[in-house]
Amino acid sequence: MNPTTSRRLFLATGSAAWAAFAAGPVLHAAPRSRPRKRIALVATEVRLHSHAQHFIDRFLTGYAWEGGWRKPEVDLVSLYVDQFPQNDLARGTAARHGVPIHETVRAALTLGGTKLAVDGVVVIGEHGTYPKTPLGQTRYPRHRFFKEIVQVFEQSGRSVPVFNDKHLSTDWAECVEMVDDSRRLGFPFMAGSSLPVTRRMPAVDMPYGADLEESVCVAYGGADSYDIHGLETAQCMSERRRGGEVGIRRVLALRGTAMWDHAAASPGTVRLLEAALSRSHNLPVRDGFPDAPVDLAWARRVFPDGWAYFIEHRDGFRTTLFMLGIRDFNYAGRMADGRILSCQMYLPMPTHGSTTADFFNPQIRHIERMVVEGRSPYPVERTLLTSGMTLAGVESLHTGRVRETPEMAVRYRARRESTFWKD
Repeated sequence: MNPTTSRRLFLATGSAAWAAFAAGPVLHAAPRSRPRKRIALVATEVRLHSHAQHFIDRFLTGYAWEGGWRKPEVDLVSLYVDQFPQNDLARGTAARHGVPIHETVRAALTLGGTKLAVDGVVVIGEHGTYPKTPLGQTRYPRHRFFKEIVQVFEQSGRSVPVFNDKHLSTDWAECVEMVDDSRRLGFPFMAGSSLPVTRRMPAVDMPYGADLEESVCVAYGGADSYDIHGLETAQCMSERRRGGEVGIRRVLALRGTAMWDHAAASPGTVRLLEAALSRSHNLPVRDGFPDAPVDLAWARRVFPDGWAYFIEHRDGFRTTLFMLGIRDFNYAGRMADGRILSCQMYLPMPTHGSTTADFFNPQIRHIERMVVEGRSPYPVERTLLTSGMTLAGVESLHTGRVRETPEMAVRYRARRESTFWKD
């Protein structure tokens, strides 16, 4: 509470408080309000529709939540921005809200001092001009940002919760190191896509401990940019299966005819493909309807140049990600008794008539919870594994060969509670 507010509150309540005191002894002290937590945000760049713009705007001005406008429970008090493009929004936004942009990550976390001075850190390493790997992946500085943050933690003798947007790194060893650092220093670490926490249509969740045998996601976009969204769409469901997650054994990426031939050899996968496609709101249509039944033959004809990751888990479970031209993210999973659970995970883009991109809202809410409660709402091992799936998939797509993944034996159990947005 600021001094002006405190003074107004005193003036408004002073007379009443004195009257109560004069009438008799005070039996119970009024509870003290909990100090608001402060966060720093570290970003690559801030421009219209960039991830950083969405996060910064919501932390500073609020967002729609449960039928109303929500003021975040945390205060964004400092920024570090790595690049300033011609259409930069960081400087103007920071000036309007009185939030300083610091010259280094360290200064953003220490507020220009010598010790950690915030209660949480948000890393948005997405967008901007950065070098490419030989496989065409953008080498965003997420790992570098994270290590600079960890260094501040170590030198300050304490650590605070960290959120990392999307996958952890384009290098598996760096991904593992980031998770190991969070365990070593004991701070909550949350990462990944907004797809697992956005709205679902219908609003279903995989039953905890389900006898799930296979997952399929049908999505769209580029390798190493949107495939992580599709993999997290599938994994947030798959991890709830009986026995939990045990890691992956191999990944095969195929394009076009080879993809469709490989899929056709697995009737169970085809059935899930058709179920997931049937949840899409963006199927190519003629006169308002698809020009044929939405089945494998239709998909093969309509999406001849798609590509897919065929993933084998270490317990025999299978995940398939089909990247087709449908402009949404759709999931289907098959139980041991043959039943299928399917839904769309809603990702409204600005070009779909939405300028609020409200799929970021639940992600912001979960970050608030983590900082205030000191606990990540879901395990970071999910994003460690999906980061590995992405890396292996991109490599297989580039080489045309199966990528064996003995190093990706990531074991973890999901929590029972649901984390997706039901409002």
